[in-house]
Amino acid sequence: MPEPLFKVSNLNLALPDLSRKPLLRPAPRIEILKDISFELPHGAITGIVGESGSGKTTLGRLLVRLLAPSSGHIQFKGKDISRLDETALKPLRRDLQMIFQDPMSSLNPRHTIGHIVATPMKRYGLGDTQRRALEMLERVGLPAAFAQRYPHELSGGQRQRVGIARAIALNPAFILADEIVSGLDVSSQARVLALLKELAADLNLTIAFISHDLSVIRSLCDEVIVLDRGVIVEAGRCEQVFDAPRSDVTRQLIDAIPLPEVDDAWFDEVPLAAV
Repeated sequence: MPEPLFKVSNLNLALPDLSRKPLLRPAPRIEILKDISFELPHGAITGIVGESGSGKTTLGRLLVRLLAPSSGHIQFKGKDISRLDETALKPLRRDLQMIFQDPMSSLNPRHTIGHIVATPMKRYGLGDTQRRALEMLERVGLPAAFAQRYPHELSGGQRQRVGIARAIALNPAFILADEIVSGLDVSSQARVLALLKELAADLNLTIAFISHDLSVIRSLCDEVIVLDRGVIVEAGRCEQVFDAPRSDVTRQLIDAIPLPEVDDAWFDEVPLAAV
């Protein structure tokens, strides 16, 4: 069996509660994540799901080392990255990319789309970045002419495609997608999810997909991790977890949200035209 891309073991995170900081004394600490252990296999899309405040976004930020754990280990490609400082992390940043929830706030409004997509490639010294930026835009279903536009000239779905183009431009091994369709209308959601599923298969991407929408998780993901108040209450293959949930939390999440039967044909029928 091949080594997993990520191996997380006994991960804990506690942060100071600044709202309750006593005068002249350290603030008490709040446990955000507790004894988290799981693996992310190569080429799989893993859904991370839970109610608001469950710790799913925090877990995602630990994976890409925007946060450092209080204790425990995060192994990436067999290397422990838990305690690496920013200098040591810099060579790994190319392999660890993120697509943000709000594409408008993550795209510089003063720069053209072409410049935004090309910037990471310039930073890592990749040649002919303008040509590659156009290729990335076309890869996500945006015509080359969009390179001269600015973020405010695009729809929400188109801006999210730009975020995806920027994330794949460096040929990463891993992408963290944090609630990337929550602000889109249903039609745009379908197109972005279909694109993400296609790219994951074509580029052999490993993706952690954070969402509160269980119907999206069920239709898109191979694996699922269910969080509740900073603890993993259930994890496994999507079909197993949804068809036979073992945790009361999972059952409550499933019962609370309608889950239409969606199979791979749904993605095949969704047009990827830039609208």
